[in-house]
Amino acid sequence: MKADSNEQALLKGLAYNDKKAIETIYKDNFNMILAFILNNNGSYDDAKDIFQEAMIALYEKSKSESFVLTCQIKTYVYSVCRRLWLKKLQQAGRFVQPVHSLEETVPVEEDIEIHEKRNADFMIMERALGSLGEPCKGLLESYYINRKGMQEIAEEFGYTNADNAKNQKYKCLMRLKKLFFAQYNIGE
Repeated sequence: MKADSNEQALLKGLAYNDKKAIETIYKDNFNMILAFILNNNGSYDDAKDIFQEAMIALYEKSKSESFVLTCQIKTYVYSVCRRLWLKKLQQAGRFVQPVHSLEETVPVEEDIEIHEKRNADFMIMERALGSLGEPCKGLLESYYINRKGMQEIAEEFGYTNADNAKNQKYKCLMRLKKLFFAQYNIGE
C-alpha cells in the first residue's frame, strides 16, 4: 500500500522544510505519541524528545529520493516513536520485554546512528572551516554556500580572472580537507 497523494505532499513539504507541512504532521500525530508515552511510564518532555527524534528520522527519509512510504505517516511516526521509547525504557531498566517483540515496528536505529555520525562530521567540518582563516573561508563559503560563480568570486576577492580564483579555491579546499581529516582522525 502506497501512501496517498496528500501524505506524499506532506512528505515533500517536510523535505523542503515547509512550515505548514511540518505543523500538519505535528498536529496530526503528536497527541497520539504523547498518549502512548504517558501510558508507558513517560512524561510530556519524553514525548516531545521522542517525537522530535521521529520527525528527524522522517525528515532524513523524506529527503532521500529512494524512500517510498508504504504506510500512512501516522503509522510510520508511531512505529518509530514506539521503537525508540521501548528501547529507551529497556536501557533505563524499566522495560523487561525482549526487543525481538518489536519486529513489527520500523527499525530506525541505523538511521539515527547515521544522522548522529553526520552531525558529528558537520561539527568537525565547522571547526575546520573556522580554523581555515581568510580569504580561504570566505572564498569557499562564496562558492559552496552562496553558490557564486568563479567570475563573481574573482571580482569579489580581487583575482585577475576566474581561472586564478578557481586555482585558489582548489588550494583552499585542499587546506580545508587537510584540517578536516586532521581533526577527524583525532576524534576516532
